[in-house]
Amino acid sequence: MANETTASAKVIRVTLIRSPLGFSTRHKATVRALGLRKMHQTVELPDTPTARGMIYKVAQLVKVEEA
Repeated sequence: MANETTASAKVIRVTLIRSPLGFSTRHKATVRALGLRKMHQTVELPDTPTARGMIYKVAQLVKVEEA
């Protein structure tokens, strides 16, 4: 059952385009929680309200694409 729901779930691609240096500690922690460690690194995340909320908080640092 779990494989069926994850296979049909939407995925978003998040890329770190701006350094979190100079931003608050909370912004840095949010970028790390998204799985982004280096500049121009891209991760694929499930399109959930939790992920969208974290992306909203650091929108000036990341680029989001539909995967």
